[in-house]
Amino acid sequence: MIKNRKAIIFGISSYKLKKNERLFFKKFKPWGIILFSRNIKSLEQLKKLVSEIKKFFNDVNFPILIDVEGGRVSRLNKIIDLSTFTQDYFGKIYIKNKKLFFNNYKIFINTVANILNYVGININTVPVLDVRRKDSHNVIADRSFSKNQNVVTALGKICIDLYKKNKICTVIKHAPGHGLSKYDSHLKTPIVRNSKNELIKKDFKPFKKNKSLFTMTAHIIYEKYDAKYTATHSKIVINRIIRKYINFKGIIISDDISMKSLKFPLIENATKALEAGCNLILHCNGNLKEMKKISKVIPIIDNFTQKKTSDFYKFLR
Repeated sequence: MIKNRKAIIFGISSYKLKKNERLFFKKFKPWGIILFSRNIKSLEQLKKLVSEIKKFFNDVNFPILIDVEGGRVSRLNKIIDLSTFTQDYFGKIYIKNKKLFFNNYKIFINTVANILNYVGININTVPVLDVRRKDSHNVIADRSFSKNQNVVTALGKICIDLYKKNKICTVIKHAPGHGLSKYDSHLKTPIVRNSKNELIKKDFKPFKKNKSLFTMTAHIIYEKYDAKYTATHSKIVINRIIRKYINFKGIIISDDISMKSLKFPLIENATKALEAGCNLILHCNGNLKEMKKISKVIPIIDNFTQKKTSDFYKFLR
């Protein structure tokens, strides 16, 4: 069942699987599906959609991902208002009163996890482990727990542990650190020129100290390591930093290959990410025409990804 999956996660276009999507997915089985606000109008509709996807792929544990960070990035906004509860909001409480933080954060995570468990979603793409700076672009800003790498590290661990207790898998992002970016990688390629010493001391630390089955790459050029390619396309960054220095043992997922930070045509964005060492490609917009194009170059998942996917299935039991 797992062996025949292709090394990609796709989005879908609407509130249910359309006929043309079903025909496509029947031939081309992605590793997982990621859901967005466009796919959600109510709790019961979402539950029905997730059940439909799992039934279609004949797999009760089929990987279904969602972004529910709180604040600006919360795909459940038609079900519950989480706009106040940014990672920055919790980071500030943690600094003032750790007991109050833990009580509140536990309620927040348990509330989100209860909804995800009820509808059948099994992966939340959190926590954001990026260390904010005073001149960080707003694309991160309040999505970061703190400017202090130790706070980010500690709260990241609590986030992962609380979701783990709720049988929801996590995706640490954006490896190896998006905090120094002065541009929104959805729109432009950020280039980080800071020293290796600063990156190691601050940005890489939360990723090195936190364990998760999944991580997501940053579409950022780290000039001191690889002046040509973003982390997503860089063998140097993926192998030397994410795999060896950070010692990440799980599945590496690219950030969305449709983002403007990646300068190649869509198909090349996908192949370059796989060649660099990403295990899975992420394509979010649900554009079937694009999905059909990409499908021609996406291989079946390799043995490593099969094994780690089996570990994910065991985690869900």
